[in-house]
Amino acid sequence: MTNDALRDLSQTLKARAMAWWQAVEDAFPGGRGRRSLWSALITLVIAVLITLVWLAGRYEASQLQAELERDTADAVSDLRTQLSRHVQALQGLQSTLASEAFWSVEAHALLRENRDLLRIEWRDKDLILKNFVDSPLRAPVFERSPRADTLNETLQSCLRARRSSSAAYSSSYFLPQNDGQGFEVMELCLPNMQAGELVGFTVVTYSLQELLNARLGNSFGRRNEVSFTEPDGTRLAIAGSQRRGLRVFTAQQLVDLPGNTLVLRMDGRRSEPDLFPNVLTALVTGMSIALVTVMVLLAKDSRRRLKAERDLAEALAFRKAMEDSLVTGLRARDLEGRITYVNPAFCQMVGLHAEMLIGHNAPMPYWPPEMVDEYQQRQAIRLAGNVPPREGFESVFMRQDGTRFPVLIIEAPLISVQGQQTGWMGAVIDISEQRRIEELSRASQERLQATARLATVGEMASLLSHELNQPLAAIASYANGSLNLLKNPGAEPQTLDDVHMALRRIAEQAERAGRVINSVHDFVRRRDQTREAVPPQALLDAIAPLVNLQARKLQVRVHTRVEPKLSQVVCDRTMVEQVLLNLARNGMQAMDWPDCRERVLVLQARRAASNAEQGWVEFSVTDLGVGVAQDVAQQLFTPFFTTKPEGMGLGLSLCRTVVEQHGGHLEFEALQPKGTVFRFTLPTESCGRTDAVL
Repeated sequence: MTNDALRDLSQTLKARAMAWWQAVEDAFPGGRGRRSLWSALITLVIAVLITLVWLAGRYEASQLQAELERDTADAVSDLRTQLSRHVQALQGLQSTLASEAFWSVEAHALLRENRDLLRIEWRDKDLILKNFVDSPLRAPVFERSPRADTLNETLQSCLRARRSSSAAYSSSYFLPQNDGQGFEVMELCLPNMQAGELVGFTVVTYSLQELLNARLGNSFGRRNEVSFTEPDGTRLAIAGSQRRGLRVFTAQQLVDLPGNTLVLRMDGRRSEPDLFPNVLTALVTGMSIALVTVMVLLAKDSRRRLKAERDLAEALAFRKAMEDSLVTGLRARDLEGRITYVNPAFCQMVGLHAEMLIGHNAPMPYWPPEMVDEYQQRQAIRLAGNVPPREGFESVFMRQDGTRFPVLIIEAPLISVQGQQTGWMGAVIDISEQRRIEELSRASQERLQATARLATVGEMASLLSHELNQPLAAIASYANGSLNLLKNPGAEPQTLDDVHMALRRIAEQAERAGRVINSVHDFVRRRDQTREAVPPQALLDAIAPLVNLQARKLQVRVHTRVEPKLSQVVCDRTMVEQVLLNLARNGMQAMDWPDCRERVLVLQARRAASNAEQGWVEFSVTDLGVGVAQDVAQQLFTPFFTTKPEGMGLGLSLCRTVVEQHGGHLEFEALQPKGTVFRFTLPTESCGRTDAVL
């Protein structure tokens, strides 16, 4: 307690004593002996009161000082414990010296976890630097001052560590930074002993400021100012802050470290001791404050209660309004299956009043009679504790007039405030309109599919005429060649073999034409196309006679390349052969111009290179022709678009349709300096099985 406060208290007590003494004199005139007695009594009471106030103030101050001393001792203990943990972590780091890369990773992690560590160095037994890691949480601390200028303290601490074979700390020193400021740092040197032999040192640079902030700032710096000082009182680092106008209590403790001793100073921010700390005044004041506090709390509690009642009434009204405006039916049941709550939407849905439903158990009045047994079994399963699917389940309810309607029920456990299940809460949605819209959509979709199929009939008729040109042309070519051979009367016996071979080719192409017609017929009649597993080499071999026949006419060299060990592709063999034949014929026709001297057509099959098409086979047809113009490329796959006078414009459109029906895609790109490559993909057996499972 301050002297001014004591002086004011003394003057107040004296004034009251004089007033009381004057009253005594008025009551007992002429009684000087009694007046002396009262004077001594009043003096004694005043002295006792002043002594009590002074002792209470001193006691409170001593208690505050003792509390601060305990906080300081605890802070020193915490600081030593943390530094010991750092030493243990560094000893674990020394076990990784066999790998510098792993040492760097571990040291980097240690620096990231501890803001007070600025740098970790790995030095050999001659203190030569082998590796170091700076803290990733701030800029390197030795940018402005070279490390070589600050090695004196490091050398001293490492010499002490060598002599004691244990960790040693250096004296603190100031380390300037690039921003014109700086801070005090301290270094720890830990010897690395392997099999009793010194093999090196681990040197750690501490920031005293960060050591205070990270280790003591959050726990002791909220109400105190914590600082490291030198023995003469010079402050090295400070954490926390003090409020003005309060009495400051100070406590100091030595932080005795191996090789260095710091002084931890703690300035406590505490209020002045109470003016009247005696027991009677404290009791009266406490009771008065308690009474006033109780009255204030009662008033606040009354206001909070009224506000809570208003909020509860508004929440109930809002909840009731929400329930009344919902179009989704809500139904709550207890653990025995009795209905405990329904909202107006549910009542309107089933055509029954809430009074007719609440408290009702199975069978429910909205269950169709023919489904009562099934619904009772389902309810028994639900009440047994089986949780329904989150996406809900469909059911059929019955209105009061007997009409049935489909509903979607989404049900979940009803959990009370205590976290216990008290029943089941369900949301019921009338999906009659949804089912009607789905039926309309399904009928509309079927009509659209029928219309699209009719449109396809015309397209496929044109495609049929387009695709039959190739086998019919081959048949005519083989027939004319056979006639020419038979007209020669002096033909050799080998000629008959050629005629037999030509007739076999005619039969094969006729059979091929029949397969083309059957494929188109199955497509038009919406039959599932027959797909089989075919080796890629077999597809290329099947079209080789027709391709070679046209290649001889156009003087084109045909090269076929098949990657080894390719999986079989799952496809409609006839349609895929037509795709390869169309692309090969287009490529040879693209090279049929006088200036094209190098006429090479490459048919290739290989594994798809894209990661998204693993398990697919890529077919490509490459030519060295004139290429595809940019304006033509935009319409290249458009039906009935062609650049040939005799063309129908259906070949590439058919190719893309067939490839996409197999799940693949058809694309092309220009080659440099000339030519074009067409590519398409087909699924293999493994890919086809995976798609089927998915």
